[in-house]
Amino acid sequence: MTAFSRVGFSIAMFCLSSAWAQDVSAPSTLVDSIELSIEIPLHERLAKVRTSGGATLAPFKSDGCSGGLSASWKFFASRLPAIAKTHGDRPPWEGCCAAHDRDYHTGGANSDAKASFAARRLADDRLRQCVRQFGEERMETLMVEHGLGRDDVTQLYRTIAEAMYLAVRLGGWPCSGLAWRWGFGWPAC
Repeated sequence: MTAFSRVGFSIAMFCLSSAWAQDVSAPSTLVDSIELSIEIPLHERLAKVRTSGGATLAPFKSDGCSGGLSASWKFFASRLPAIAKTHGDRPPWEGCCAAHDRDYHTGGANSDAKASFAARRLADDRLRQCVRQFGEERMETLMVEHGLGRDDVTQLYRTIAEAMYLAVRLGGWPCSGLAWRWGFGWPAC
């Protein structure tokens, strides 16, 4: 299966699935099994890179929230002062992204393909949970500043967290060639 067809197939699978299993150590749904079968060969390629002679881990560097999210936020905050005043010139949850980048940089502690796969799913779930938690921490402020109800703020941050989770699941495969791929601290596959 080519990289292009893997992406298309994965998008279709994401669209068919309404929720991902919380247990990231083993697939429990058909969609989880399909994701595992598509992604394991990529984790195997990354393992070969990591264990090949002369491969070294580059120094860590974070781009904040990948995929242009931090850059876009900064752009809009510079053009719309109300955004910067209320939320800052960087995404409020950017710390969650930087922690996620640390996990992605190394590609997990274990180079075994299945362990790497499980570590990536865990890292992505931690990102999702961190963004949700950030919404909980900002709850009172957002309710007062924007006249929102508790359920509105909760739903807003759940939506942001789910969108980010799906984005990193689709765009973070190892050996994708993207700057924010799983194991980006290692040489390209």
